[in-house]
Amino acid sequence: MNNSLIRALTTASLGIIIGATAIFVGQVQAQEKQYLPALVYRTGPYASGGLADGFADYVTLINERDGGINGVKIELDECETAYSTERGIECYERLLDRGITAIAPHATGIAYALIPRARQDNVTIFTMGYGRSDASYGPVLDWVFNIPITYWSSATIAMRYIAEQEGGSDNLKGKTIVHAYHDSAYGREPLAVLRGYAEDYGFTLEEMPIAPPGVEQQSVWLQIRRMQPDWVSLYGWGVMTPTALRAAASMGIDREHIVGSHWTALEESVKSAGDDAIGFKALSFTGLGKDFKVYDDLQKYVYDKGLEAGDGTHIGSVVYNRYLVEAAYIIEAWRQGQANFGERVLNGEETKWAWKNLSISEERTRELGLEGLMPPVNLTCMNHEGKGSSLVQQWDGEKWVQITDFMEADMERVMPLYRMSALKYAESENVPVKECD
Repeated sequence: MNNSLIRALTTASLGIIIGATAIFVGQVQAQEKQYLPALVYRTGPYASGGLADGFADYVTLINERDGGINGVKIELDECETAYSTERGIECYERLLDRGITAIAPHATGIAYALIPRARQDNVTIFTMGYGRSDASYGPVLDWVFNIPITYWSSATIAMRYIAEQEGGSDNLKGKTIVHAYHDSAYGREPLAVLRGYAEDYGFTLEEMPIAPPGVEQQSVWLQIRRMQPDWVSLYGWGVMTPTALRAAASMGIDREHIVGSHWTALEESVKSAGDDAIGFKALSFTGLGKDFKVYDDLQKYVYDKGLEAGDGTHIGSVVYNRYLVEAAYIIEAWRQGQANFGERVLNGEETKWAWKNLSISEERTRELGLEGLMPPVNLTCMNHEGKGSSLVQQWDGEKWVQITDFMEADMERVMPLYRMSALKYAESENVPVKECD
């Protein structure tokens, strides 16, 4: 064998060894960190709701201030979906081999698509305020969690608020309530709850779907004006929300009698509607603004170091706070899981156990600097949502103003609906129903 051939073979062998070593080191490093993928949508028609800066900044805070979760660093990995279900699935499939144990899809369509896949892969899905509402019924979708509220339970809070403004639920008889909604799984989710209220309280429910993305709504609001509604439930999203508010104003519909879902309550949406948004009310499942202790730590460990995500313009906004709280729930679940399994990276089964047993008291939110921003929660095998929690806020032309305290959902109304829907899902998808103590 000549010298040149020997050198070539030696070089090739070294390349293989170096490559294999790099792969091994990468795997070891990945195992030393708790991997957290974030499916975000910073682009596209719904980008105002997908700016996950708060999510990234809270992860950075935990890594910088605490050195991770009991010393276990968190590896955050964003994947852009543009709110596309197909791209969301592609992100999941591409990232799966990196060690996903929990994921937040950040889109109802993506959540629906990933639920059956995640069950096979032993991945916990967290859908905070969106996704399948019937996942609250733990015995069926035991790998899906949706604290602190769902589309269905939030509808009960909106109805409670409307009833209070009318002087009691008995006074809803003979009224007309319009549900104007993004014609997707998101907008259709609360229909069963609203129909139940209409039957019980004797008001007329008018259902008005609006084709996504909702840039043309004039004909819809012409019909709504003819209905002369007493109240409007608005399930808007992205560009649909400001378009709806402008159209409602042009029809003379009182924005103070329009109550939006929590996903209509984004500053970008109402600001672009200008004065036509003044008086509009919407739900929020987190506190408002920056007057929370956690922001002191964020300033010291993240902002002052120039480690914040994005350009910093969304800090303290509704969407920023929601993503921040979402990351806090996920990290706290892992922390409580470590208390049971040891201070190390948790696998899929251990992560799911942690979520099933997640308990965050008001005292704990105070310790985290999140009191008033992050609703406390106590999950069980049976209940993957908790009590359901939301407040009502109102747009004054410059900012959101909180006009109610946090209110609890009517779980006695929605839990039987969750159960019935979840059992149908179990039957159609051949999902075993778990036994709960």
